[in-house]
Amino acid sequence: MPSAVDKVVAVTGASSGIGEATAHLLAERGAAVTLGARRADRLDALARDIRERGGRAVAVTTDVTRRDDVMHLVDTAVAEFGRLDVLVGNAGAAAVSPIADLTVDAWQAMIDVNLHGVLNGIAAALPVFREQGHGHLVTTVSTAGLKIVPGQGAYAGTKNAARTMLEALRQESTDGVLRTTSVSPGYVDTELAGDAGMPEWALPPEAVARAIVFAIEQPHEVEIGDITIRPTVQG
Repeated sequence: MPSAVDKVVAVTGASSGIGEATAHLLAERGAAVTLGARRADRLDALARDIRERGGRAVAVTTDVTRRDDVMHLVDTAVAEFGRLDVLVGNAGAAAVSPIADLTVDAWQAMIDVNLHGVLNGIAAALPVFREQGHGHLVTTVSTAGLKIVPGQGAYAGTKNAARTMLEALRQESTDGVLRTTSVSPGYVDTELAGDAGMPEWALPPEAVARAIVFAIEQPHEVEIGDITIRPTVQG
């Protein structure tokens, strides 16, 4: 079975939660990780911790809503480690409220991160993947887009838009160069929930990290298109 050894992986949203857990697990399994997030202090601390444990990591302050930032993240991975095998697009924004509350600013923030951020990642990584002849986009979406519930309509809309784009890209990319994987977590104990909090039975971020690494570690001719991972008790 292939492993993450010697893979070069860039991870957005890496300063906490699923992104942080994924970066740690990838580094433990031998990957070189390029870490992107807005919080430079936490990002630097994570990279330092990985290196102190014997791993390979570099931190790049990244706002995924800024195309230049994402280009810099990808360029840094290539400059530091010689190539980019995988982009884990994990940065996300969430705001929960009925659509009738008209939280327009929150809607815009979610669109900017969850939709434009994914597109910026594709725009940055795809030319590198094409030039190399291989590459893998792993993108965190959500079970909110699979089971629509009140209060999550706008959030689910952004996640389903990303899911749709990735499926279109998959169908446009059957030449054997690109793999795409959408990961749909249910409730996960991360900062994304904000003041709303998470139920006590929410998954630890490490559970989702294992699913992401599972997809990455498949042979290149095997594409794990979609993974849904949720707590056993989630309805």
